[in-house]
Amino acid sequence: MKVAVFSTKSYDREQLEPANAGRHQLVYFEPHLTALTAPLAQGFEAVCCFVNDTLDADTVAVLAEQKVGLIAMRCAGYNNVDLAAVKAAGLRLARVPEYSPYAVAEHAVALILDLNRHLHRAHNRVREHDYSLTGLLGFDLHGKTVGVVGTGNIGVAFARIMKGFGCRVLANDPHVNPALEGIAQYVDRAELFRESDVISLHCPLLPATRHMIDADSLAAMKPGVMLINTSRGGLIDTPAVIEGLKSGQVGYLGLDVYEEEADLFFEDKSNMLLQDDVFARLLTFPNVMVTGHQAFFTREALQAIADTTLRNLDAFEAGAVSGPEWVL
Repeated sequence: MKVAVFSTKSYDREQLEPANAGRHQLVYFEPHLTALTAPLAQGFEAVCCFVNDTLDADTVAVLAEQKVGLIAMRCAGYNNVDLAAVKAAGLRLARVPEYSPYAVAEHAVALILDLNRHLHRAHNRVREHDYSLTGLLGFDLHGKTVGVVGTGNIGVAFARIMKGFGCRVLANDPHVNPALEGIAQYVDRAELFRESDVISLHCPLLPATRHMIDADSLAAMKPGVMLINTSRGGLIDTPAVIEGLKSGQVGYLGLDVYEEEADLFFEDKSNMLLQDDVFARLLTFPNVMVTGHQAFFTREALQAIADTTLRNLDAFEAGAVSGPEWVL
């Protein structure tokens, strides 16, 4: 089967090629998939996409016109896909529902430790032979209350790590995960926001969760709360969080995702002027740590993504489209 693989980097090829083992004809395209680049998929039976590809109604219409039958996502989320348009066009949609929950959970913990102990600031000081400790004061994680919003596999892995630090763990999710019995206490979102010293987001971006962190929810949190988001940027109302940082209501912010990241992340823009004023303002705060959507980026996770993606391509070719990988 001929597959157009969009938004590809060298590390994508390095994982996909061995997993493919010559079964399918994979053709790699560096640009994001949009309505403008969708004509590149002419003559392909499937497109393989990533988190910042734009699969809106216009893009889907072009793919359908070119007789593309499958959209294979190399990620778990599909909030960037117009599901109604895909269904109406008769296309199938597959994803990678899980790869390495430990990769994302461990990265969230890394952000917490960096922010708490000011590791990036300390590193820069030492490189300049400044060994002073002023401004580097942290706190013991032991005994603190950590709120976990979203208790799928990633949320569970994160909660277990924080329990190991000696934290009290609160959890919020529409579905109680029995794997957290004895590890976390389920509470409603309002109580989690009110009680937590650290809040980490591990839920999908849905209409019900978009901007769950806004001015009202921030006002209900503890002054100086630490917020961590390694899930989807749209969970946070960024201008509201900036106001929280300015007032001190938000004491620490760790982000691996950003609502407008599609125009920023995964690309080298070091020689370009930053045009996003909101993002630029975020970067001015000493108590903000931003990474460029790298939480998933481990060898184990990339291997699992490649393996599942190729299994999805095999299943589509064989007509065996069933299971948690298949959205439509």
